[in-house]
Amino acid sequence: MRQTLTRRSAITTVALALALVTSPAVADAHAKPNTNKAVKVTVTVQGPDGQLFKGKVTTKGHDVTTATGGTHKCDGTNGGAHASKVPTPTAALDDAARKKGFSWDGAWYASFDDFSVDTVKNVSGGGSAYWSIAVNGTPTPVGGCQFKIDAGDQVSFTWTSF
Repeated sequence: MRQTLTRRSAITTVALALALVTSPAVADAHAKPNTNKAVKVTVTVQGPDGQLFKGKVTTKGHDVTTATGGTHKCDGTNGGAHASKVPTPTAALDDAARKKGFSWDGAWYASFDDFSVDTVKNVSGGGSAYWSIAVNGTPTPVGGCQFKIDAGDQVSFTWTSF
């Protein structure tokens, strides 16, 4: 009986020591869940007449400049969506356009703290269509500068008619 109690006490002491030693690392892992580490994603742009672009892009949240909208942050902190900078779909589109040599444009809406994507490769949404944003096949519930993307994600911009 005494040997069983001693063994249980030793096991409990070791388990407690391990928990105390590893708890700061666990706390640190959860302290900054959103980081602006560059991620590689696949960006697809689907126009009304077919695919306009598909390719892998390394991206992170950053300032974006468009002819219509000017220069604004597009790093996930938009609209208070995340406490720290993160990679976003619109930043990925911007990186794809710059690195692969195509254009895109969008207006800036201060009330949403986000860009709209209005034109990609000279294809405009116009009055009867818009560019929808989806990640891994699911439409984003927030703007393209507010949604966090992760490595391996499939980011799609699709011309969608009303």
